[in-house]
Amino acid sequence: MITYSIIKKSQLEGALRMDAEYYQPEFLKLRNIIEKNSLSFEDIIVEFGSGKNLNQTANNNYIKFIRTQNVRPIIIDENGLSFTDVKNHPKLDYGDLLFVRVGEGVGNSSVVTKNFQNSTFSDNVIRIKIKGINPFYVSVLLNSEVGYLLMEQIEKGSARPLISRENLNALKVPKISNNEQIYFEKIINQSENFIENSKLFYSQAENLLLEELGLKDFKNEENLFSIVNLSEVKKAYRIDAEYFQLKYEKLISKIKNYKNGFDSFDNLIEISNMKIEVNPEKEYKYIELADVNENLGIVDDIQIIKGKDLPSRAKMKLQKNDVIVSSVEGSTNKVALINKDIKDLVGSTGFFILREKYFQPEVNLILIKSIIIKALLKREAQGTILTAIPSSSLKRIILPKLNSDIQQKIADLVRKSHQARKKAKELLEEAKQKVEKLIEQ
Repeated sequence: MITYSIIKKSQLEGALRMDAEYYQPEFLKLRNIIEKNSLSFEDIIVEFGSGKNLNQTANNNYIKFIRTQNVRPIIIDENGLSFTDVKNHPKLDYGDLLFVRVGEGVGNSSVVTKNFQNSTFSDNVIRIKIKGINPFYVSVLLNSEVGYLLMEQIEKGSARPLISRENLNALKVPKISNNEQIYFEKIINQSENFIENSKLFYSQAENLLLEELGLKDFKNEENLFSIVNLSEVKKAYRIDAEYFQLKYEKLISKIKNYKNGFDSFDNLIEISNMKIEVNPEKEYKYIELADVNENLGIVDDIQIIKGKDLPSRAKMKLQKNDVIVSSVEGSTNKVALINKDIKDLVGSTGFFILREKYFQPEVNLILIKSIIIKALLKREAQGTILTAIPSSSLKRIILPKLNSDIQQKIADLVRKSHQARKKAKELLEEAKQKVEKLIEQ
């Protein structure tokens, strides 16, 4: 059935857009509700501007540098966060609103919480300061279903859409009571507290493993040379100097001297090569590298794609308690635990799929993300253009045989971390649902 809207010529005068999409019935209905009692963005903006393209570093002792990939719905995402040591930079304040200005993720928006005060931001991120209304309420509104409809209407450009002051000025924000606005600020701060707790539990699990192995304060020192026997070169099938760095031998020595012994990777962890038979008309849940939150070892997003539209690398069968690990050297931080049952879940061939054998699934996660195993994985990387880790080389890596008590403690901390993260997401969903109900009243 054809849907259409009849628009008066007077309604088109001064409009930024004249395409039919802009005047769909659901958009018109929404605008009619909002315009009854609302504030214009043009009237509440105090400051509008983008950041700078600054030198970046991975050193977290410096200033947090917010890029477009960190501007996620409502709360800034630390996954893949960069830092900068540039002193003269625009500083973010509590309650600032951030928008992705252009390109992928255009229109995504976050609000600056206490955890990101005094951070800085890139040239493709817009910072807005507003007055007369609570920015936390505005952030929830813009990230609700209502907000997505509003943002969809103001994006300019088709090949490469962008957000500008001109089209943001056209946004209308429904008025609600001060108490209701403060509710959203409290919910967002509660959600951030759960995120911080999640990070704390995860860090405790990592530290527990390192303490157990005597690696808490381990420092990888680079040596100018190493002396090895020809027999070692033949055994490894490698002649490059990097493979025989002394730092690797120090790590291996720590594992070999572990009080409960050690064994080979493949004897302690099952490496799955199970693949799916793709049905072109069936929907699959697909995970690729970009969907992995490397900070907490979880999957942030799952794409739902029909079999005929799946990329050629979408072949690996995934199930609950699998740990997925990037096989590409530069992405070995991309490690995640599948912690729930998801039907028809498939992963990229760029992952190793690790299954429970000797270790609990949560221990597989923490082990693989530890400095010791990441270093040994990096050692096995081969290639020139795209350096990757062959699955056949995993059997050369040795792992400590952690006893059941220490495994249980690590697993409990990881579960607490993931539960806290889940609660944080639930609070934000609750806030979005509440704002939609308030607007519909």
